Amino acid sequence: MLELLRFQEAVTIRLVADEMDNLPKRHLRVFLFALVVGLASIYGARRQSPGLSQPLSPNRRTFNSFVRRIQEKAKTIENTSGMRSGFQSFTSSHKLPAESIRYSDFVIVRLLFEATRDAGYWNLHWDITDQPPNSDHIWQQWKSGTKPSPLAPTATAECDELSALYAFLVERAGVKGVGLFWPAANHTVAVWTVHPIAAPAIRVVVPTSQIFLDENDRFDTKKFNPWHQKTIYEYTRRDVPDSFEIPTPLIDFFLEQVDKYGGASDATLQRLRYLREGVFLKRWTAEYAASEAVARRDLLKTASAEDIAALQNFAQDMRARMPK
Repeated sequence: MLELLRFQEAVTIRLVADEMDNLPKRHLRVFLFALVVGLASIYGARRQSPGLSQPLSPNRRTFNSFVRRIQEKAKTIENTSGMRSGFQSFTSSHKLPAESIRYSDFVIVRLLFEATRDAGYWNLHWDITDQPPNSDHIWQQWKSGTKPSPLAPTATAECDELSALYAFLVERAGVKGVGLFWPAANHTVAVWTVHPIAAPAIRVVVPTSQIFLDENDRFDTKKFNPWHQKTIYEYTRRDVPDSFEIPTPLIDFFLEQVDKYGGASDATLQRLRYLREGVFLKRWTAEYAASEAVARRDLLKTASAEDIAALQNFAQDMRARMPK
């Protein structure tokens, strides 16, 4: 490849010498511009050629491929009882006909909320980090996440980082209108601005942590009034490029977690979130969390298959061994 580029370069330079002798002065400026463009393509090809010969390691995948897998997973849980009941509750609370909002958008928004929230099923953990309000530091932690475990956080971040991560992933997954909202000077959540058909815009609070909230506050909580902030700017920052590399074991873990928990009800996922947080904070042991999940499973006589499976999966996860 380099030999061919050198040959092209030599031919171009020789043509320049021949043409310069015969070129009318009034065409010189146009000729020189075309020359610069031609040489730029040659040198650009030379700079890019080494990168083209370096395939992606099988132990890593790109961010772009990760987003595609999220979209695929969202399709697989559209018809689960938890997702359907969540959508029905959402439209009923806003007195909207179901057809006024794209159900596929709701699925992405809810899936990523339960995954990326503090102590959600992607095992993010809230703590003070003093990082900027973007998700860059989370991605840097995930970059070394080669041995994820259900018993340990995959990354630690503050509320503004978690909200930025959520907004970034939702936007890249194809849903617009998610931005950051400051209900207090020292706190950040996400807001999804929905534009239903033939109805006023709705601002949906997406609490990526439980700061200032209790166990009854979930997706679309009314505890914070998002209209107190005049403008919710859509989060369009690209926190990582499409080519960003993520360890394959971490992506596999995230997708498996969607399979295990993505179809469960809001109430079950909220309870598991608090049990998971207690393990991260060492308020109780993993065995205690597992036994609590089993006890709840046994009490739910009329629960959906997805809820029963989520509780059972959680108990098994809590009884797993940490990877060495």
